Amino acid sequence: MLRYVLTRFAIWIPSVLIVMLAVYALAFYGAGDPIKLIFLRAPGDVAYNPQRIEAIRESAGLNKPFIVQFGLYIWNLLHGQFGNSLSSGRSVWAMVSAAAPVSFQLALCSIILTTIVAIPLGMIAALNQNTRIDYAILGSALFLWAIPAYVAGPLLMVGLIVLLPGASVPYGWGGIFDVRILLPLIVLSFQPVALIVRQTRAAVIEVLSEDFVRTARAKGVPEIIVALRHILRPVLTPVVTQLGLIMITIVNGAIFVELVFGLPGLGRLTVQALINSDYPVILAITLIGSFLVMFSNLLVDVLYPLLDPRANDARRSR
Repeated sequence: MLRYVLTRFAIWIPSVLIVMLAVYALAFYGAGDPIKLIFLRAPGDVAYNPQRIEAIRESAGLNKPFIVQFGLYIWNLLHGQFGNSLSSGRSVWAMVSAAAPVSFQLALCSIILTTIVAIPLGMIAALNQNTRIDYAILGSALFLWAIPAYVAGPLLMVGLIVLLPGASVPYGWGGIFDVRILLPLIVLSFQPVALIVRQTRAAVIEVLSEDFVRTARAKGVPEIIVALRHILRPVLTPVVTQLGLIMITIVNGAIFVELVFGLPGLGRLTVQALINSDYPVILAITLIGSFLVMFSNLLVDVLYPLLDPRANDARRSR
């Protein structure tokens, strides 16, 4: 297992470098010049001083060729230096470490909510295949999958205010035990819930045709025992494989959810960095996002043999 994990890390490193190179190229050749943007937002005629703009660009190393800038960034990164923000001058690591806990707590709560809600609904839909219950659950899942976070967030916020005129707007962050987290958590979980409901339903329908399920039913085993003891574990195997896709969905959705509900997380920091063309911040967040997706896929590879011993036997036979 250790050899397998190290092999996955060896594959992941060049992949992350390619992603970071692409992001750095987009930022470098994009339309936004961070130094000009700083001066354009400054009061007075200082915004139109090209000599000073060029001097600051030179001190920040932004006048060097693209490949030289990227190489210096990777070199500093290997030494644990994420650099400073071009727009605020703050340490990128300080900015990211302040925003990351908010996003991580929100993502963890979303995964827990998705697991609690989606897997039972998917099993209920499959056990009542081609009935009104199945159609209602599957239709709701397709509806949730079709609604992007930047649409669902404002609609639910307006709906809350209309239905409960005395309620306060759920804006800001007060921790995972604050009531204001409920609405952004629900919005962020829409698409993951829809994905797992459909995956669970398909997996349960496939397992229902297996001999061991028919044998258990023929012996008169109660349906709830059949579902929990004989169906649930084989169903978890294909569901767990979707963890990487769920993480991607949550990372993408967090950008809009945090912006709509005023949460000081990585998503909101990403938007601010894109507006300011703040290369160091954009690259640091890209690195974190790549690591989260990689870690999720690695966790799936580790858990898969525990849920399905046949996968472990196939890996050893290679």
